Amino acid sequence: MSDQSQAGFVGRLPPQLQQLVKAVSRGEVGFAVGVILLLVVLIFPMPAFLLDIGLSVSFTFSALVLLVVLFIEKPTDFTSFPSILLVSTMLRLALNLASTRLILQYGHEGADAAGHVIEAFAGFIMGGNFVIGVIVFAILVLVNFMVITKGSGRIAEVSARFTLDAMPGKQMAIDADLSSGLINEDQARDRRKDLQAESMFFGSMDGAAKFVRGDAVAGLIITAINVIGGIIIGVAMMDLSFMEAAQNYTRLTIGDGLVSQIPSLLVSLASGLLVTKGGTEGTADEAIFGQLSSYPSALGMAALLTALMSVLPGIPMIPFLSMSAITGGIAWWLVKRAKAEEEGGGAAAGGKAAGGKGGGAAGAPGAAGAAAGAPAAPAEEPISSALHIDQIRLELGYALLALVNNQQGQRLTDQIKGLRRQLAMEMGFIMPSVRIQDNLQLQPNEYMVRVKEISAGVGSIRPNMLLVMDPRGDQITIPGEATVEPTFGLQAMWVDPIHREEALFKGYTVVDAPTVVTTHITEIVKENMADLLSYAETQKLLDEVPEAFQKLVADVIPTLITMGGLQRVLQNLLSERVSIRDLPAILEGIAEATGVTRNVTAITEHVRSRLARQISDANKSDAGYIPLLTLSPDWEQEFANAIVGEGDDRQLSMAPSRLQQFITGVRQSFERQAMAGEMPVLLTSPGIRPYVRSIIERFRPQTVVMSQNEIHPKAKIKTLGQV
Repeated sequence: MSDQSQAGFVGRLPPQLQQLVKAVSRGEVGFAVGVILLLVVLIFPMPAFLLDIGLSVSFTFSALVLLVVLFIEKPTDFTSFPSILLVSTMLRLALNLASTRLILQYGHEGADAAGHVIEAFAGFIMGGNFVIGVIVFAILVLVNFMVITKGSGRIAEVSARFTLDAMPGKQMAIDADLSSGLINEDQARDRRKDLQAESMFFGSMDGAAKFVRGDAVAGLIITAINVIGGIIIGVAMMDLSFMEAAQNYTRLTIGDGLVSQIPSLLVSLASGLLVTKGGTEGTADEAIFGQLSSYPSALGMAALLTALMSVLPGIPMIPFLSMSAITGGIAWWLVKRAKAEEEGGGAAAGGKAAGGKGGGAAGAPGAAGAAAGAPAAPAEEPISSALHIDQIRLELGYALLALVNNQQGQRLTDQIKGLRRQLAMEMGFIMPSVRIQDNLQLQPNEYMVRVKEISAGVGSIRPNMLLVMDPRGDQITIPGEATVEPTFGLQAMWVDPIHREEALFKGYTVVDAPTVVTTHITEIVKENMADLLSYAETQKLLDEVPEAFQKLVADVIPTLITMGGLQRVLQNLLSERVSIRDLPAILEGIAEATGVTRNVTAITEHVRSRLARQISDANKSDAGYIPLLTLSPDWEQEFANAIVGEGDDRQLSMAPSRLQQFITGVRQSFERQAMAGEMPVLLTSPGIRPYVRSIIERFRPQTVVMSQNEIHPKAKIKTLGQV
């Protein structure tokens, strides 16, 4: 029947039957029916010929499971193994019960009472002597029960325990790689999913090992029941002599035990192999049949093994040869389908490539052959991926790739992770992940730090050497390669690591290559924190506010200020390296200021006054006081008169000549204090502070400008001079 006529036939069926046919075609009902048939076997008797088929299915299935275990690369590729183990155990127990019923009911009739498979196993392995069969069977049971199942159970238990104990460390490693930019969010999510699957798998295997052990025990008990019960039935009910009953029933029972224990031994071995090498998704039939059919080589070898079994003396050929033909046919079909998909994919890629050439080559002789012989074009990334912008990216020359590929690389990524935590604690700013990649356009020992795709800093380092600097500014007397420290532009020298102790003894500052890179990234991030604080990051900061302050957040946002306005206030603070960690205090300051003004600059100044304790403490010297340079009254008046406009339009309008005089005066004053070993703060009145800062940040961005409102009443101050 063609697909079209079959679809028409199904369409004429009642809706309930249509749903049933569709379910069977998907395998859901088929698998469920197979499981239910196992339960039916436990209740209703099975004819001898069906028992032969069932035993051949059990043998083939066990061999297939073992070979799949041999072919897989990692345990989590076969996550359905515990389910398969349960189904195979249930199949053997059901067949054991069916054979027991036949043995006890018809055992007095002869050796073929329970089917030809059991007869063949009994005759072939026992060699006509049931004592030999008992010994062989006992050995198989001992090997399976005492060696394989016991060892597999112990390995599964230990593996599950150690896997669960190792989960926190593996999770931290994933978080570290994500924090350092070595992987993205999708890769981290995949790794966490694999980790969860691994833990679930070994946890399931710990319990599934009990199936194997219980199967071995059940087989031993069933054999004893068959022998004892058979002799009693033969002597008491069938008028057989004791020796005749023992001969008949023991022969059948041992044959039944052997034909059950061999598949059990194969599955036990597979279980042991699997646990010595993690969750299952989808329906059970998809998980089991999908993974079994993923290895055509295993199906082919199982078919070959079953075919060899069919030609052994006394073995019924039809059941085993039939299973061999079916399994081999499936393997051949899977291989053929895989090749067809591969060829189809290459043809499709070739068609795309040819289509891109235009119509000019359509009539060229041999064009089709050339297209067929061309390699398949790689899959193209979606154009939208080109819109992605890395917030922070570290590009390395090829000689610096060792910084991320060995122990030094671990040190670099750990330092970047520590930098993110340090900035979060100091500034309240969550630094974006740093993506690390190579750049062959750079010099071998050169690196570049990009902020939003724009170069923000370039440096050159020696990965296997130490950077030595003299904090006094004197000449370095250790032999090495003279250089300039890339972050602050200080004179330095690259020296061999063997000179570390000598450099430390002379009081030099010694750092390694990863630390140089991390320090440079730190300063670049601090300079660009305002640009890196996006709208989304601002929302994340609000989400992280403690529960006790969520009512404050709800009252301020968006009633008093919009999310964009809050972002601008935080950016203004970060641009002058003022920590925003105390976000509740900032929101309280905004709530107070918005009652008077909606000007973001004025709101920022009020928030700074609320953070007076924090700002004063951050600018305190080692001696415990704030060193100050005050702005002279003349310059105070000059700036106040130069501010024009009202509200949001207020701006500084000062003659260029006067600005140049101001810049010169500031430079001279700060250079004098620097020579005296001081790093003072420029103090102004509150009204002109943002405008003074806007001028100074252009030529001395590291200079702190504070207003009188930002000096905490309990802070100690020391006035060093006047500008």
